Amino acid sequence: MTTEDGREPGGRWGIAEVSGPSMYPTLKHGDQLLVRYSAPVRPGDVAVLRHPLQQDLLIVKRLIERRGDGWWVLGDNPGAEGDSRVFGAVPEELLLARVRARYRPLGDQRSARAVASWLVSAVRPVAAVRSVSRRLRAR
Repeated sequence: MTTEDGREPGGRWGIAEVSGPSMYPTLKHGDQLLVRYSAPVRPGDVAVLRHPLQQDLLIVKRLIERRGDGWWVLGDNPGAEGDSRVFGAVPEELLLARVRARYRPLGDQRSARAVASWLVSAVRPVAAVRSVSRRLRAR
């Protein structure tokens, strides 16, 4: 995931792009995200974080629960790797932004029906899932 202009996030709002399948079906490869930097977060929110083992890499994951001084994060796609099951809890200081909405690019749709369908589904808020930490403990 990268910021739109490639610079260090510094403003209150920003745009990011999803790369990879770890958040499917909530987010798809190529989705654009509207993010709010330094926003308060709770378990269930989707967030932008620095990867704890490769801090020049930004990742998008769902916050599951606080563990010590960090967050346990998981992707919505259980078959994809690259979350806390691999690298453990992400320190609080690596949490950058909360994802507020996603925008799916138009792509190559040409028919009026395809464009109308895209218009209905292109921009959606990214909802928090408040039951995730309970589900995690139940497994």
